[in-house]
Amino acid sequence: MAVFVALGAFLMTLAGGWTAQRVTDRRHLVLGLAGGLMLGVVGLDLLPEALHAAGDEVFGVPAALLLFVAGFLLAHLVERLLAARQAAHGGEEHNGRAPEVGLTAAAAMVGHSAMDGVAIGAAFQVGDGMGTAVALAVVAHDFADGFNTYTITSLYGNARRRALTMLFADAVAPVVGAASTTFVTIPEGLLGGYLGLFGGALLYLAAAEILPEAHHEHPAHSTLLCTVAGVGFIWLVVGLAG
Repeated sequence: MAVFVALGAFLMTLAGGWTAQRVTDRRHLVLGLAGGLMLGVVGLDLLPEALHAAGDEVFGVPAALLLFVAGFLLAHLVERLLAARQAAHGGEEHNGRAPEVGLTAAAAMVGHSAMDGVAIGAAFQVGDGMGTAVALAVVAHDFADGFNTYTITSLYGNARRRALTMLFADAVAPVVGAASTTFVTIPEGLLGGYLGLFGGALLYLAAAEILPEAHHEHPAHSTLLCTVAGVGFIWLVVGLAG
């Protein structure tokens, strides 16, 4: 049942990526929406779940928040190191961005989607009601995951073929994750730490890369409205799932 439901996430992810590539003539709106979706996923979905799952504190600070900050810094460090390596070796950059950064970020999205599949499988182990609620939330926000995976990969100058490859990998990941729950169970604390780390990295991409790029050439009110709409969509998904 969990694998069957994960097929819905597969289709929604592909739909999100297809939407992102079809509106290239409104690139600033696409980036504005992607930034809002990412911000909403981090602030309204990933971080609350991370705080709930990883409840331990380290010197008075929740471990999930420490990992959240670490994820933000790690994303910044990886981007700077890859950009410096590209410059040192005369590698190609796209508007000052190293393509490997986009691939690394997309790979993180794929890993997150696999964990979504694990969440579906684990929820169905608890009960059909819990499984259905989690599945609806995952399927709904996997549209945003597919949209963001294609957008991030393309933003950093990767060819369309690479962006489609990462999109397909992101679509397959929930199915693989759901299937894996028949063999392994991930401890809740470890899952919470992962969500915190991934949330910090995702916030860095949204705040430091996606949104500034969206407003660089087209600082229009419509771009800002797309960002707000992206956050609102995730809020709606989280509210309905709750």
